[in-house]
Amino acid sequence: MGRIVLGGRRGGERRSGPVVAPRLTPRQLSVAAGLLERMDIAQALAVIDRLCSGPLPAEHARTDAGTAGPGYVIAELQTSEDFREDGARWEEVYEQYECDREALAQRLTERWGPPQVFSLYSVLERSLEGEDLPEPWASLSGHVTDVTLWRPEDMGRWISLGVSQWDRELPFQLLAVVTDLAPP
Repeated sequence: MGRIVLGGRRGGERRSGPVVAPRLTPRQLSVAAGLLERMDIAQALAVIDRLCSGPLPAEHARTDAGTAGPGYVIAELQTSEDFREDGARWEEVYEQYECDREALAQRLTERWGPPQVFSLYSVLERSLEGEDLPEPWASLSGHVTDVTLWRPEDMGRWISLGVSQWDRELPFQLLAVVTDLAPP
């Protein structure tokens, strides 16, 4: 790996020599590159802000951000490639999507405080047993393991982030869900 040399003025003084940035591990480089290439946090926050401040639909519909139904919107913030041809990258992409969710969750935590982590396993189990559960939670449980969840008091809505994958060969998606329906 080549050296990164920084120059210019700092604090009004001229440095006498080059400053070499510390070396990053391959994992750190991968995460950094993934964040820069795949996810624009500012754009994702803008989508979430728009969904939080707008009306929630009364009907099922496809939106510019994803899908919606009575009382909820699911935004597809990013979507990976599929794994039909290259299943070897599955673990790397999964880790990247979890890192992306965590990076976005950090920003939302700064706004709304610590989130809950809510497992959707019991929701899936109850749904499979025939219990009629509210959307978006029932359908999310079929492809999202758990969500990072906030309920800002001043908003009265639930906001969650989750990593979705319908099947091992299909793409991952980072989802943001805004709803006025509490998790079951």
